[in-house]
Amino acid sequence: MKIKYYKILKYLYIFITLFGLLMIYSSSSVWSKYKYGNSYHYALMQMLFIIISFIIYKIINKININDIYKYSNKLFIFSCFLLILVAIPGIGKEMNGSRSWFGIGPFGIQPSELAKISTIIFTSKFLSNNKIYYFKDFSSILFTSILVFGLIMLEPDLGTSVIIIITSIAMIFISGAKKKYFFIMFFFFILAFILLVFIAPYRMKRITSFINPWSDPLDSGFQIIQSLYAIGPSGLLGRGLFNSIQKHFFLPEPQTDFIFSIIAEELGIVGVILVLLFYTLFIYFGIKASLNTNSLFKKYLSFGIVFSVGFQAILNLMVATSIVPITGVTLPFISYGGSSFLSSSLMYFILLNIIKEDAIM
Repeated sequence: MKIKYYKILKYLYIFITLFGLLMIYSSSSVWSKYKYGNSYHYALMQMLFIIISFIIYKIINKININDIYKYSNKLFIFSCFLLILVAIPGIGKEMNGSRSWFGIGPFGIQPSELAKISTIIFTSKFLSNNKIYYFKDFSSILFTSILVFGLIMLEPDLGTSVIIIITSIAMIFISGAKKKYFFIMFFFFILAFILLVFIAPYRMKRITSFINPWSDPLDSGFQIIQSLYAIGPSGLLGRGLFNSIQKHFFLPEPQTDFIFSIIAEELGIVGVILVLLFYTLFIYFGIKASLNTNSLFKKYLSFGIVFSVGFQAILNLMVATSIVPITGVTLPFISYGGSSFLSSSLMYFILLNIIKEDAIM
């Protein structure tokens, strides 16, 4: 049965990455032609990331999960160090008002993506070794996530920060921590959210444009209006593959955060169901794998991976459909982006490795 889960998830990964590659080409061809004189630029770059991901798969497939457990502390410290380093002017590369990249030639590396993985691994190790009976235990493990949250917010990158903190909370919740601790935490998080909004006026603009995008249709409300224009009239089968109107300079860089809007526009409800089906199957079989392992560390790690990827996907879909304000997160395995794609793939491969190890044992 575990081998069955492994094969299903493996073939699902191949399918979704190839589907994502197709949609990246379709959504980016116009912008790519304008910017680089080549309609295939983003698709070719994504193909390179896919090739790298299969190399990562071969490496992860040979690593014992116990080695990940062993080096979890060092990995977490290293990722925090990179977050500090990238925030330093002159070292971190600034892009779209956020200093969250290390520029290496034409490539960019986001240390926040490594921090996402290392926080899940570190939290899994802590929870597998400690019962959350007292508030000091609860606050100590939550503090590590808050530390990462704060470091990433220096960039700033609210979307990744939210994914990390919510994933950690979900992992702590399933460990059996007392409910009253979460109420205390929720109160402080509300205060922190209000503070974050007031110290950065652009976040308030995102909230007001979310409530009424037509209050500023040419600036803060522009992306969401164009996204809804793409999704709204799509119908059952959409306009047809490669026939998007919104990718013609209406929806900015549609191959990234708003690729779902182009999928809906071109493939209609059928395309939407296809995307939702993939994430539903991933979450279902991922949770099955988490429940079927006897190792507490593997149980928390697999759950954390499934929750993180699933929550990021849901968050992206809610942004594209204007259910929540714009947060700037990609659609896992489908959106263009090296760091995001490779980190999601790395988590996926760790999950596959957990299932494989349990099947062999």
